Amino acid sequence: MGELTGKTIIVTGASKGIGAATARLMIKAGAKVIAHYGGDRAGAENAAQGNAHLMQADFADMHAVDRFWEEAIEVANGRVDVLVNNAGIMRQTGGIHDPIDDWDTVWAEAMAINVHAPARLMRHAVRRWLDAGETGSIIGIGSWVTTRGTSHPGAIAYAASKAAISAATKTVARNYAAQGILAYVISPGVVRTRMSVETAAKVGGEDAVTATLPMGEWVPPEDIAETAVFLATGRARHLTGATIDLNGAAYIR
Repeated sequence: MGELTGKTIIVTGASKGIGAATARLMIKAGAKVIAHYGGDRAGAENAAQGNAHLMQADFADMHAVDRFWEEAIEVANGRVDVLVNNAGIMRQTGGIHDPIDDWDTVWAEAMAINVHAPARLMRHAVRRWLDAGETGSIIGIGSWVTTRGTSHPGAIAYAASKAAISAATKTVARNYAAQGILAYVISPGVVRTRMSVETAAKVGGEDAVTATLPMGEWVPPEDIAETAVFLATGRARHLTGATIDLNGAAYIR
């Protein structure tokens, strides 16, 4: 029996990077996983290896987000224990020096996918738990840019959006702890993902980024996934509301 046996967990953005690693380790720990993907079904299938229910949704469309939740509840037979809000985008354009049309497009997209969609799922989850008299957990995958900003000016919309959803997650933690609803933010530094590789290319390359890291290496996605599994067990109730830094001592506060 795994430590998450009997729990149903939604993992968004499960086709690559942190989301894929999280889905794999949640499954390994015994959870029933509902794995969301946007366009990369093959990536989600590779992460799940036939052991999760895959569901597609375009998180830029709030109607699609609502449908995703409704379908997930059906698949879960009415009971979701944990929502892992991981899905997100990080465009490399849309900064102060870019054309205003690019700025508007990137900011609108970042706010929709990185803020409105996960906040909407969080709203659905909290309301359902409250209505049913149940407990549950939200695990938000944030970023160290929420407090230190980003070193790439083109990713300003990403930084702002991650700060917004982080604050929303903490607000849930503060207001619903008495009802047994827990909420956490995992805040990674430089993680070995496609998005981080793209960002590194804009700020001097991988070697330059690695040289700034005390451990001399990027954070493996599995480190974030292992932390998410631990939080999903419910063994750290009084950690609710916390931001958990995972950056190899690259940013200490």
